[in-house]
Amino acid sequence: MKKALVTGITGQDGSYLAELLLEKGYEVHGIIRRASTFNTDRIDHIYSDPNLKLHYGDLADSTALVKLLYNLKPDEIYNLGAQSHVRVSFDIPEYTGDVVGLGAARILEAIRETGLVDKVRYYQASSSEMYGKVQAVPQTESTPFYPRSPYACAKLYAHWLTINFRESYNMHASSGILFNHESPRRGETFVTRKITRAATRIKLGLQDALYLGNLDAKRDWGYAKEYVEAMYLMLQQDEPDDYVIATNETHTVKEFCQETFAALDLDWQKYVKYDARYERPAEVDLLIGDPEKAKKKLNWEPKTSFKSLCKIMVDEDMKLAKKEQALLNASI
Repeated sequence: MKKALVTGITGQDGSYLAELLLEKGYEVHGIIRRASTFNTDRIDHIYSDPNLKLHYGDLADSTALVKLLYNLKPDEIYNLGAQSHVRVSFDIPEYTGDVVGLGAARILEAIRETGLVDKVRYYQASSSEMYGKVQAVPQTESTPFYPRSPYACAKLYAHWLTINFRESYNMHASSGILFNHESPRRGETFVTRKITRAATRIKLGLQDALYLGNLDAKRDWGYAKEYVEAMYLMLQQDEPDDYVIATNETHTVKEFCQETFAALDLDWQKYVKYDARYERPAEVDLLIGDPEKAKKKLNWEPKTSFKSLCKIMVDEDMKLAKKEQALLNASI
């Protein structure tokens, strides 16, 4: 039985990846941060699986990481943990850099310190945000980076450090440069989920309006459940490498609003309002990735269309909105 360690296992990607690895017969270990409230809701449905084991830890704690690797000796490590909200990274740049950037450094050093360089395969969750002010359209693995946020800068440090450890120590370390990927498990403060959550609540009369920032930003949106399959495939290759994972389509935030509200027979323009607080100090105007390398080498390509993704999210959030409505009615 292969053993995998996943940081960020309670997040959107971590929960889908944990499901995938368990289905493939892995023993899956996840690192979770201690909190005074339960924060494992995305993996509650697999919590009782005997092959899922959770450990308290933090990407800011190198000692705990080293101890964990000494004890577990995993075959694969997937580093998905992060402070991943781009807008918030402008407010807490030091913390973002510590967890996102130095967090990767701590794991890579822990692999070296525990003598697992020849045994373990490492996956680094890189981000399309690293392209920032894009230097080419579409973006490929060789497109120059131009980060436009503290989050993107931290991800870029982690990305290049992964390459450095690969070249310096012959480590099987790969990076997935994932473009925006969404699902019903996306956090509610992220723009796509914010839109689908609000639209379904508006449909049921639970909310009056939705406040957003830049509606003209263009993103390459895919389905998170499919993107974790690419992560897994990268670590099954004989040689480590870096891959763009994307759909090669771009859509504006406005289009996401249009598609979402249309699925509910609503006119988005009646409900979506502008709020300058959601603008970034430095914006990323356009992201569109070319996944040709992943298609050729990993035999991976996206299957879910933009329209279908919106529908998946709307359907699930409508279930939540109806539960909320029922609870509200019961309390009256």
